[in-house]
Amino acid sequence: DHPEIQEEIYRKDDRFLTLLKDVYVESTDPPVRVKDGGGEHLPCKKEEKRLTKLGHLGDLDVKKVPKGKISIVEALTLLNNHKLHPQMWTAEKIAVEYSLELKEVNSLLEFFIPFAVQEFPKDTKKAI
Repeated sequence: DHPEIQEEIYRKDDRFLTLLKDVYVESTDPPVRVKDGGGEHLPCKKEEKRLTKLGHLGDLDVKKVPKGKISIVEALTLLNNHKLHPQMWTAEKIAVEYSLELKEVNSLLEFFIPFAVQEFPKDTKKAI
């Protein structure tokens, strides 16, 4: 809008150009450092892991899980064990056996119930 400002912007100043030629800048990159906690899903320090207790379903699941977590096969196994033998497979024993917190085991046993498939004998199908 103001032609005098535009003229001042584009004007060549020889004094500044000579001063600029005397300037020498030398730079180096700082050493690369890994930032903690800011990466995209980078693993933190080495997680403590444990071998899974898989039994005969070992081919269907992972072999190692972080402590404090369980695999799908382990979850189904411990829920079934608790369902079949609740006096033997108590929440405390499950927590110790699978390196879990007791509060989480109690929630797991309360809210997750494995279902059972029941097949009717062939002779009773006609009655249904």
